[in-house]
Amino acid sequence: MDDEGDLLQEDTRDEGNETEANRMSKLRRTRKKVTKQHLFSTEVGEMDISNSKDDTRDGTQLPTTPHISSRMKHIKQEMVKNHLQFVRFEATDLHGVSRSKSIPAHFFQEKVIHGVCMPRGYLELIPNPKDDEVDHIRATCFNSDIVLMPELSTFRVLPWAERTARVICDTFTVTGEPLLTSPRYIAKRQLSQLQDSGFSLLSAFIYDFCIFAVPEIINSKTISFPASTLLNNHDQPFIQELVDGLYHTGANVESFSSSTRPGQMEICFLPEFGISAADNAFTLRTGVKEVARKYNYIASFFIETGFCNSGILSHSLWDVDGKENMFCSSSGIEELTITGKKWLAGLLKHSAALSCLMAPAVSCRKRYSKESKDLKDSVPTTWGYNDNSCAFNIKCHGEKGTRIENKLGSATANPYLVLAATVAAGLDGLQSSDGVLVGPDDSTDLYQSKPSEIPLKLEDALVALEEDQCLRQALGETFIRYFVAMKKYELENEETDAERNKFLEYFI
Repeated sequence: MDDEGDLLQEDTRDEGNETEANRMSKLRRTRKKVTKQHLFSTEVGEMDISNSKDDTRDGTQLPTTPHISSRMKHIKQEMVKNHLQFVRFEATDLHGVSRSKSIPAHFFQEKVIHGVCMPRGYLELIPNPKDDEVDHIRATCFNSDIVLMPELSTFRVLPWAERTARVICDTFTVTGEPLLTSPRYIAKRQLSQLQDSGFSLLSAFIYDFCIFAVPEIINSKTISFPASTLLNNHDQPFIQELVDGLYHTGANVESFSSSTRPGQMEICFLPEFGISAADNAFTLRTGVKEVARKYNYIASFFIETGFCNSGILSHSLWDVDGKENMFCSSSGIEELTITGKKWLAGLLKHSAALSCLMAPAVSCRKRYSKESKDLKDSVPTTWGYNDNSCAFNIKCHGEKGTRIENKLGSATANPYLVLAATVAAGLDGLQSSDGVLVGPDDSTDLYQSKPSEIPLKLEDALVALEEDQCLRQALGETFIRYFVAMKKYELENEETDAERNKFLEYFI
């Protein structure tokens, strides 16, 4: 797209050893400064996009030729070692679902250079689009091609697919411009903004998902205890293959257990810096379905009752070198630092708009009301220390140090959008002093000039997203326009339960 408005960008290069006060001062001074256009680069080439009206920098550094050659040499060795026949070029669509094209392995090097073409509509439309959807969104053209360019560091042999590997791709137009609706590109751009401000993000997703057909095996109508050892061990080969497979794709599972509902499991990833946390979640969303099929199960992030499972983003802010947790209080008490309070203030301030991206379907929003029968339009945004009932749960215990669990998300949300929006809201909290005010240094309180509310209706959440100038600027006008139009179309053409179940394995 080349007809969208400019995005304001930060130009605050970190010097590495700044104090927290200096970082805050720099953020305030540079909040309105606009950066110059930068060239966007990939693992395999550099593409001039200086004519794009949206700022398209994502912070990716162009590897040197020896670096690329070294990676290709390693990949070729893996191909020979594992007798690979096919490589999937995968990219996320707006829903966070993997869309891919597979190529014969002997064409891989050629496709690394030139990319793989895919119809643009595959990534930007719902799974079974009708003719009037394109008119509804008023898009320029969904019938054009886009190009999948692989990020070679994500190349992995897939343990659950015979003689097949995958590589996660970034998406470009055929003229070399990044696809501005790409969730992974948006997330990388926000992480770049964070790095320019002198910080890095350590994060991990915690997902619930359901395994259908398990109830017939374990009679779960009478057994539904969370973290029950019996349930954890009822189908050990399935869980072992899933966890071991995720490990071999680079997604390290820290723990797993049964959850609160029949057939429901919880899986927690180890925290990682940068885009890797979202890549791991993206890998799980496809991997769990493929492994489940081998055992004649169906894996879904929907619950039998029509509710959505939770998808929590546990995260902490670190210095740009990843050596110091900026949320941790030196006193060792259960309290956020000033930086942590400001970050939390940003999350609270933008919680209404955040909820639109993190609970993007009607059924997802039921969990906000905790199945209450009271007729309300919204519920307060809650936060607390070591309180799992809160929307933002601050945990100061454990070897990971202080971290914030963003519990607004459902497991159906796109993990790249969850990551990007969380960073955008947190950065705004660091940069501004309006809306939500941090309490005194010796206080754990946050003082809000206007209490934060989470809309219960998706329609109201869409309005909140459209009116949130910070997120519009951070995620880009192009993306916001597509996302809101897509959701409005879905609301106007809401599927019945029977019809929706046809897409059960799509909307996971």
